[in-house]
Amino acid sequence: MSCALDDPTLERHFKGHRDTITSIDFNCNMKQIATGSMDSCVMIWNLKPQMRAYRFVGHKDAVMSVQFSPSGHLVASASRDKTVRLWVPSVKGESTVFRAHTGTVRSVNFSSDGQSLVTASDDKTIKVWTVHRQKFLFSLSQHINWVRCAKFSPDGRLIVSASDDRTVKIWDKNSRECIYSFCEHGGYVNYADFHPSGTCIAAGSTDNTVKVWDIRTNKLLQHYQVHSAVVNSLSFHPSGNYLITASNDSTLKILDLVEGRLLYTLHGHQGPATCVAFSRTGNYFASGGSDEQVMVWRTNFDSADYGEVLRSQQKAASMEPRGSTSHIPTQVPESTELSHGRCSDRGPSTSQHSHTSQGSTAPSFSYQEQPQRSAPDGGVPAALASTLEHIVGQLDILTQTVSVLEQRLTLTENRLKDCIDNQREISFRLRCSTDPESTASH
Repeated sequence: MSCALDDPTLERHFKGHRDTITSIDFNCNMKQIATGSMDSCVMIWNLKPQMRAYRFVGHKDAVMSVQFSPSGHLVASASRDKTVRLWVPSVKGESTVFRAHTGTVRSVNFSSDGQSLVTASDDKTIKVWTVHRQKFLFSLSQHINWVRCAKFSPDGRLIVSASDDRTVKIWDKNSRECIYSFCEHGGYVNYADFHPSGTCIAAGSTDNTVKVWDIRTNKLLQHYQVHSAVVNSLSFHPSGNYLITASNDSTLKILDLVEGRLLYTLHGHQGPATCVAFSRTGNYFASGGSDEQVMVWRTNFDSADYGEVLRSQQKAASMEPRGSTSHIPTQVPESTELSHGRCSDRGPSTSQHSHTSQGSTAPSFSYQEQPQRSAPDGGVPAALASTLEHIVGQLDILTQTVSVLEQRLTLTENRLKDCIDNQREISFRLRCSTDPESTASH
C-alpha cells in the first residue's frame, strides 16, 4: 500500500439552514447531499453548479436524522415531532409520514436492500418498519434511557444501537433479541455504526472517546482519546481502513484504523461539528455544524491506496476458502491513546503497536513492535520529514478555511454597507420632505 497520502481539501460549502445542522448524507449518485436541522427543515443540496437547493417543510419540530435510500430515490427523516417521513428528493418534495414512536425520533437508517427502516427514539425503543408498505413491524426494548442511534449491519441481520444508558447493544433482527451489550463508555453514547465488513462496530460518546469492538469476540479492539469534547458522529470509509469523527471541540478527526492512530485534524466549523459522513465511494466526505454550514471535502488521502485495497480484498476473497475466518487476537493490547495538536503527526504511530488488516475483514489486530526509522546518510530522519510535510499540508487546509471565512466576512461587510447606504438615503429623503414644511412656517 502506498504511503504517499495527500491531505483532504475543502471543496465547497453551503448555507441555507437557519439553525444547527444535525445530520448529513450523500446520495449514491453523488449529485445530492441531504441535511436535517434544528430549524425543522430537510434540505437537498445539488452538487451540480448553478442548481438550487430544495427545502422540504413538513416536520413540526427539529429534524434529528436524515438518510438517502440505497437507490437514492428516497430520503428518510426523523424528527422531534415523534414522526418519520419519507421524501422524494425532487422539486415537489412529496412525503409520507410514519407514526409509532411516543418520543423524539433521533435516528433513521435504511437496510442495505432498501426494504426496511430502523429508528431510535427517546421513548427508549428501537423500531423496525417496512419501506414499501410503510408499516411498523416490531420494537426492540431493553434500553433504559433515550436511544440516540440505531443502524443495520451491512447484511441486514443485525442492528446496533447507542443510548444514554451508556451502552451499545447488538440485536438479532430475526429473533428480535439483544445478543450483547457493550458497557465500556463512561458517558452517553451518541452514535454507533458497523464497519463495512460487518465484523466490528465503532461508537462515539460524551466521554470524548471513540471505541471500536469486534462483535465476533465482543472484545474492545481500539480506544481513541483524540477529541477534547463530546463526540457527536462518526463514519467509516468504504475501504474500512479509516474512520472520521465530528466533535463539540469543532474539529473533524480522521483515524487510521490499520495503524491505530490519528491521521488528520480538520478545522473548519465555528462551534461544534455535529455530523459527518463519507460518500458511498469514499472520494468525498461532508460535515455539518452549529454554525449552520455544510462543508464538502475531497478525501484525497485514499486516492493512492484505495484501488489497491479493493484489489487486495477481491484477491483475498477469491483465494480464501469459504467458511474460513481471519486471525482473531487472543489478547487486546492497552487502549491506544493519541494526543495530537492542531496538526497531526504522520511519523511513527504513537501507539506501541501497529495494526495490520487482512483481506476484507475489519481492522484485524496482530501486533508488532514499531521500529524507529533511521535517517538515511545522516540526513533528516524520515519520520521528521514526513511530519513536516504533513504539517505543511495541514497549514494548507487552514489557509483554505481562512479563505472561506474571509469570503463570509466580505459578504457580511457588503450587506452592512448596503444597510448603511439605505439608511443614509432614507435620512436624506426625510430631510428633504421636512425642509419645505419648515420654510413655509417662516
